Amino acid sequence: MTTPDPIAPELSVPPDLILTSAQRALLHEVASRNDRDHGADFLGMVLSGSVARGMATERSDLDVYVVHAQETGRSTTRSPVVDEIPTTLADLEDVSPFASEGWWYRWSFAYAVTLLDRTGGRIERAVARLAAVDADEQRQILLDHDRLDGWVNYAYRSLKSDRDGRRREARLDAVESIPWLLDVVFTLEGRVRPYHKYLPWELREHPLPHWPGEDLLRLLDATMDGDPAALRETYARVRERCLAHDAASGSTVLQDQVDDWGVELEIFE
Repeated sequence: MTTPDPIAPELSVPPDLILTSAQRALLHEVASRNDRDHGADFLGMVLSGSVARGMATERSDLDVYVVHAQETGRSTTRSPVVDEIPTTLADLEDVSPFASEGWWYRWSFAYAVTLLDRTGGRIERAVARLAAVDADEQRQILLDHDRLDGWVNYAYRSLKSDRDGRRREARLDAVESIPWLLDVVFTLEGRVRPYHKYLPWELREHPLPHWPGEDLLRLLDATMDGDPAALRETYARVRERCLAHDAASGSTVLQDQVDDWGVELEIFE
């Protein structure tokens, strides 16, 4: 729920969002200038970045998406205090698939703040959709893009190297497994994986329903050290979540993907 804020007649911010007077003035300037220059084509503004998430430091700038009805011909303008990123409503509503160029920008809309929406809620709904992973995307990410199988593969290779006394190789594969693991964990929760900078913050402020944040961070730290016990514990947790996901969807597709490894899975025991 947002409440009107005095920085501009139409802008609204959550009451717990901390903005300096200079930042308020900048947002007012961006809104007023776009209103003046584009009129009815200026549809709204979305605040992203550290400021929107309450992680700002003295070096943080404002990351502001400015939404228009059509292309303006302008590119992103950057300064030490504000990055103004022009976009269109159509682009905002175009959900880029996993592994595409646009996918890497989707998390920038997670927990972003819609400051202005003249579209009857379309901007706010588009922002929420970009930060979520629906059932079709879950299958695509986990199976079609092999993120689940890929994580099992790297964890398996790390454990094999550890078994054979190749500790450096074990650590390398363990570290390599982490991006795949995070894709699996967040996809199973219907979320886009956060940027590393925001991972501890998200786990603390927006906990995963089925995986305590401190447990996940502990396992990640141990995995980076190539700890075989951490990989085995993580495997057990991932398998449990896959079985629960299958049960909820009335299928066995994720279990089948893992079980295809056959006797090789004994290394996780």
